[in-house]
Amino acid sequence: MSSSQRNVDFILEQIAGAGSVSARRMFGEWGLYCDGRLVALVCDDRLFVKPTEAGRAFSGEVELAQPYPQAKPWYLVAEEKWDEREWLARLIAITTAQLPLPPPKPPRKKKPKK
Repeated sequence: MSSSQRNVDFILEQIAGAGSVSARRMFGEWGLYCDGRLVALVCDDRLFVKPTEAGRAFSGEVELAQPYPQAKPWYLVAEEKWDEREWLARLIAITTAQLPLPPPKPPRKKKPKK
């Protein structure tokens, strides 16, 4: 089951205070990025945040769940917490700070002209 664009847009609005946020389609679901780092997934209209020690300390008790079969467990954010804009943005900001920057992509090779 695919996640609705409406829910993805709502979550992006809620976490906008965390930094530069965006969403990308991934295998029929959504990856949420903050400052260039993958920090969360929206799968089956459920929000999963990448697990970090700082995120766990901030959020207290968290439920771990798999966003998709064979995935490692991520923090499942209860839907009632989605309305807490400041809390959710803070969780994303804390998680983002704990994640390494993605490696730079190598430049594309130009095809030789014929």
